[in-house]
Amino acid sequence: MEKSEELFLKELTDAKGVPGNEDQVRDVFKKYAEPYADDFVFDGLGGIHAKHAGAADGPKVLISGHMDEVGFMVTTVTEKGFLKFQTLGGWWGQVMLAQQVKVTASSGKEFHGVIGSKPPHVLSAEARKKPYEISEMFVDLGATSKEEVEAWGIRPGDMITPYIEFQRLNESKFLLAKAWDNRIGTAVSLKVLENLAKEGHPNILFAGSNVQEEVGLRGARTSTHLINPDIAFALDTGTAGDTPGMTPKEADSELGKGPQILIYDASMIPHKKLRDFVINVAEELEIPFQYTVITGGGTDAGQQHVTRNGIPSLAITVATRYLHSHTSVIHEDDYYNTVKLVTEVVKRLDADTVAELRRF
Repeated sequence: MEKSEELFLKELTDAKGVPGNEDQVRDVFKKYAEPYADDFVFDGLGGIHAKHAGAADGPKVLISGHMDEVGFMVTTVTEKGFLKFQTLGGWWGQVMLAQQVKVTASSGKEFHGVIGSKPPHVLSAEARKKPYEISEMFVDLGATSKEEVEAWGIRPGDMITPYIEFQRLNESKFLLAKAWDNRIGTAVSLKVLENLAKEGHPNILFAGSNVQEEVGLRGARTSTHLINPDIAFALDTGTAGDTPGMTPKEADSELGKGPQILIYDASMIPHKKLRDFVINVAEELEIPFQYTVITGGGTDAGQQHVTRNGIPSLAITVATRYLHSHTSVIHEDDYYNTVKLVTEVVKRLDADTVAELRRF
């Protein structure tokens, strides 16, 4: 991976953006999309899509990641200067304690903190056996009073994000960062836009990223309604099954084995013709891929496919370890192969092909 590519991924993952507060990520997206965009389309919640017309009268094809990451919102400042918070997105309490965070005040100034709790030394033996309640956790900023925190400009509603440094793990192809869910889908969207703007394509492409996916696929509903595409793809992350302790049923995906084609999740059953079309492209070009099933979650395709009168949709995802934590891990080959697959699929979505896919 070239250094410029690493810096691109670092910039995307370092950006802070919880649901409803995606401004930093939107700015990074626009910066990288601008050289290849004919225009930008914004929905009313803040989703951004770059338009690129390969053919003026071609079908409309939508590819979308989502900008938001799981994080927190300040709800209360205690008298002694600790912050109580609301989770945004799905958090497992066991991955939160003693983790570092950044609090972004409304002014844009950032403050470093750590998630704290009662020490285990004062808990009963029975209480230590149970997961600690998220509602009892707090953020420690090193402040001494409510007045001090308020003087810093921190107030209820401000964003709290995980803190970690992007890095390559020990000169391997494994990349560690916060917010791969879903900055990697956003990165794929940007790179496909760049490829197709340079190489040409037979459709009107809308490549972008949605808001508020982690709190109910909300931004996908508004952006898809606005764009009204003929075909839609959600670009996201999926669970990895290649770590110790996974059962054979759970171990259906490995890092480094290619993009995941989601054949079922809790939010949708993908469009059969579109699914098979993508699989055929992957097999024709010998792009490695994996089938995956997510029974306990969904992607933005869950909203894309039921927008307006129904839109043929599919989720293509990048296997990720330790989702919804501070420390997620992907494999760089999966990133490259996902970009390659989506690029080649969109190249083949001309008017006749799209008409056939939509015909019953």
